[in-house]
Amino acid sequence: MKITADAFAYRADPHVPPFEDEGAIVVMDAECGLCAKGARWIARNDSQDEFRIVPVQSPLGQALLIHFGLDPDDPVSWLYLKAGRCYTSLDAIIRVGNRLGGVWRGLAVFRVMPRWLQDGLYGFVARKRYRIGGRVEMCSLKDPEIERRMMT
Repeated sequence: MKITADAFAYRADPHVPPFEDEGAIVVMDAECGLCAKGARWIARNDSQDEFRIVPVQSPLGQALLIHFGLDPDDPVSWLYLKAGRCYTSLDAIIRVGNRLGGVWRGLAVFRVMPRWLQDGLYGFVARKRYRIGGRVEMCSLKDPEIERRMMT
C-alpha cells in the first residue's frame, strides 16, 4: 500500500481528476449492500453535512484508490480522506464513527486490537460483503441525502 504522509498529494497526480476535497470523503463500493447501509449511516448521522461519497466504480474513485496503491477491484479497498490524508480498513471506519460523534465514537473500542487483527477482521467482512449484505446499486437508492453527497 502506498499511503503517503503528504497531505493532498493526490492533487499533484495527473491521473486524479480535480474535485472538491473539503470535508470528509469516503470511497466505497456502490454495488455493495453493506456499503449502501454505510452510506445511509453517514447521511443520517452527519449533522455537520461534511461527508461526501465517491463510488469505487467512478473514475474519481478508481483514480484515488490507485493513487494510494489500492486495487479498485479488491473488496478490501475502502478509503476515507480527511484533510487530504488517507485512511483505510477498520481504521477508516473508526475515524468516520469518531467524526460522526455520539454513540458512533464507540467504534473506537476496536482500536485495542492490533492493526493486523483490525485489517484481518475488516478484510474477512469485506470479502464476504455481497454474501452478508447482498448487492444493491447505491446510486438507485433514491435517497436524497445519499444522492446529494454522491461525487462521481
